[in-house]
Amino acid sequence: MRMAIEDLRLFYGEPSGRLVRRLLAERLETAWGEAEGLDVLGLGYATPWLGAFVGARRLIAAMPSGQGVEAWPRGGRNRSVLVDDRALPFAAGSFDRVLVVHALEEADDVRALMAEAIRVLTPAGRIILVAAARGGLWARAESTPFGHGRPFTRRQLERLVREGGLEPAAWSQTLYVPPWPVLYGMADGFEQIGRRVVPGAAGLILLEATRHAYARVQPVGVAERVPLRGAVLQPTPAGRGASRALVQPCEHA
Repeated sequence: MRMAIEDLRLFYGEPSGRLVRRLLAERLETAWGEAEGLDVLGLGYATPWLGAFVGARRLIAAMPSGQGVEAWPRGGRNRSVLVDDRALPFAAGSFDRVLVVHALEEADDVRALMAEAIRVLTPAGRIILVAAARGGLWARAESTPFGHGRPFTRRQLERLVREGGLEPAAWSQTLYVPPWPVLYGMADGFEQIGRRVVPGAAGLILLEATRHAYARVQPVGVAERVPLRGAVLQPTPAGRGASRALVQPCEHA
């Protein structure tokens, strides 16, 4: 049974939730930046981050029926819809970007959910899966949404996307600070040290994937590695609109 929409809303109004919003937003900004002219779908509970996709032609928040739905955005025309995550009410190839947050961990049929998320992705589209990391402390904190359902490893997420016909393109982690409010003021320091010293302590893992044909073809000049904030990025070809990769390129099997 999924965590209720009321509990998710409450969590993201608390200090723990505000911290998660900020840290995850930074990773998504690194990966996708703005979304000028693109159609973007948030599947699960993605509304804390959808508003950052500036310039998007269309933004839709699809919330699973077991979770419940809330109107979004507040004060504007509603863009949220209650869905069966095994049969999304969208035509194939409807979205250039699909962000999956608070969806995989408590899904009744995670492969059916993934099949639908991939079905609605355009041929040159990109998907980012965000899930609780199996080795992190947040997956053990039942007072947070990440302590419910099944956490994942990077390899498990890679298998999921490959089974659906996608190719892992890049991955990243965040939320290294333990889920103890007294330490939240040092969260940025935990991020810097954790990535270098204890990468397995991250609370969240992000995996970006594309379709095989687009993940494997590198136009001339695109494969150059670009340093950013001390990390190495490896851009991959995009369809409509520019995109940046998550921090670590995935190794292709």
